[in-house]
Amino acid sequence: MAEESLYERLGGVYAIAAVVDDFIDRVMSDPRLNANPAVDDAHHKVPPAGFKYLVTEMVCHATGGPQRYTGKTMEESHRHLKITPGEWEAFLDDFRVTLALFHVPEREQAELFAIVQSTYGEIVV
Repeated sequence: MAEESLYERLGGVYAIAAVVDDFIDRVMSDPRLNANPAVDDAHHKVPPAGFKYLVTEMVCHATGGPQRYTGKTMEESHRHLKITPGEWEAFLDDFRVTLALFHVPEREQAELFAIVQSTYGEIVV
């Protein structure tokens, strides 16, 4: 029997959506990220529910779920924000806190971090 996908091991769309809900709230209110005026502006320009929807789609797609990501590319949606390596680390800190809050196992956390890290070059300037 084939091993379950990361999507399945994470609990599917409902579990992923719950994690994304907490994570996006955390990111959007993080003063380390909002110190960047472009990021702060972007965080207040879009409704959180829509942002959470797109991130949920993206995570589901990237982890092997049936969803298709319909948003912009990571480069298109982030390049103008001029995100620094320090801001990237703050983002990863927020991600670690959320994954710990939801008791995501280490193996799945490592796989999620690898997916996130693969976007570094498209997001950080």
